[in-house]
Amino acid sequence: MVMCMKIGIIGVPMDLGQKRRGVDMGPTAMRIAGLIDRLSDLGHQIFDFGNVTGPDRSTARHGMDNARYLADILKMCNNIAEQVSACVSEKMMPLVIGGDQSVSIGTFGGLAPHGTDRGIIWIDAHADFNTHRTTPSGNVHGMALAAILGKGLPRLADFRKISPKALEKNTVIIGCRSIDNGEDDLLSRSKITVYTMKEVDEMGIAEVMEQAIHIARRGTSDVHVSFDIDVLDPREAPGTGTPVPGGLTYREAHLAMEMLHEAGIVTSAELVEVNPILDHENRTAEIAVQLLESLFGKRILKPKRK
Repeated sequence: MVMCMKIGIIGVPMDLGQKRRGVDMGPTAMRIAGLIDRLSDLGHQIFDFGNVTGPDRSTARHGMDNARYLADILKMCNNIAEQVSACVSEKMMPLVIGGDQSVSIGTFGGLAPHGTDRGIIWIDAHADFNTHRTTPSGNVHGMALAAILGKGLPRLADFRKISPKALEKNTVIIGCRSIDNGEDDLLSRSKITVYTMKEVDEMGIAEVMEQAIHIARRGTSDVHVSFDIDVLDPREAPGTGTPVPGGLTYREAHLAMEMLHEAGIVTSAELVEVNPILDHENRTAEIAVQLLESLFGKRILKPKRK
């Protein structure tokens, strides 16, 4: 039986952190795919707070080339942080749906005032560990994890005046297969554990997740899961702005989410980078919702009654 939870859903229609248009429609696409009803059907209390408001591409200022739209991203992240913090204060689990990965900076801006002894499981085709000095694109969504862990531009790293916002030694990246050179150097000097697709192929997703759960939960009771839909192979989930071949299969992704639910360690979550403009008949949003169902307790078979 799934334990009933109070889940606060926060939509973030942000597309400022990257260059492909359309990802701001991701929250709407997931709601159309039945997110609210399907999590409710699992027995959870769902509180949908709608979409966070803030600047969009039509009015945003480009700013510096190595951190594009920074000022407006931080405005939106500040609004995200307020809503996330309110959820935590009301004993709800925040579930943030994006929007590009830069929304994570806002998510952690809201989590950090409630404690920074927090592990992270970052499931993503990319490490998102660039800074303004290493980025080849200037896309802030590729700096999100670095900023959360206190690295990079002070305006990002010190957002909401708390830095770092989680435990680097309890941070695990899973499924990455596209890492920039400067990012690689930063990761090699960090305490982050990285399971690339090579490790997934060699060890299998079950062993990777078992180890990741152990690392993330070690010495802490709070673990955040960030799931970027581009971790899936593009043949499975075409509706995303930075696809990379050779990703997780549909079943590998579900097993990862099922194991996270069974471990009972997740206290906040987000799912990002669904872009319906690049999708086929809302297929990627549908998969995203199915993965969230697994994270929140959906099983293939109901447990037998004793």
